[in-house]
Amino acid sequence: MNMDIEHSRFNMVEQQVRPWDVVDLRVLDALGRVRREDFVPEAQRALAFADVALPIGHGEFMMKPVLEGRLLQALAVETGDSALEIGTGSGFITACLATMARDVTSIEIHGDLAQAAERKLTRAGITNTRVHAADALTGFAPNRSFDVIAVTGAVHREPDVLRTWLAIGGRMFVVRGESPAMEALLVTRVGASEFREQSLFETDLPYLTHAAPAKRFVL
Repeated sequence: MNMDIEHSRFNMVEQQVRPWDVVDLRVLDALGRVRREDFVPEAQRALAFADVALPIGHGEFMMKPVLEGRLLQALAVETGDSALEIGTGSGFITACLATMARDVTSIEIHGDLAQAAERKLTRAGITNTRVHAADALTGFAPNRSFDVIAVTGAVHREPDVLRTWLAIGGRMFVVRGESPAMEALLVTRVGASEFREQSLFETDLPYLTHAAPAKRFVL
């Protein structure tokens, strides 16, 4: 065991994530057990535990550890839950969800990122995930509902279809709005056509592909 890496991982959890009001022990355990350094690009490995968003290609970024912790805590994932992730990215949040939920379906628009995440999940010994290369916002149809939906990139406006994939009682984390003032929300489906929104915090994330606001033209 590399003690320097384990010390850095401990500090990430205890000095970055926990002080940001992440107190769910299952979340802290997942962040402490999943080897984040194995999911970051090789060129960024030295920064695996830093309080920064790390580029992973295609203009996409891994969230800061504090945001990952807040996302996971907000969703209150239970062991019997079925989870959907929109935006696999590096596969790290996928892996964390997999340690907490029954199964995880993850959608990634970029085929090379999807393949890389699958390889990393396999090497980590995680077997309850399925990664699909697809555009979740255009034509994707899971033909099932989920207890948990994690949207890992921002949306200018929330696509209506996302809520239809939530089971009754299901929770969705989504960051919505216009950069740089975006709002992290927890959406809970409380009935067949009834949803409750809870504002969590303000943040700023890169948009999902096809989810940014239309460009304004100034004459």
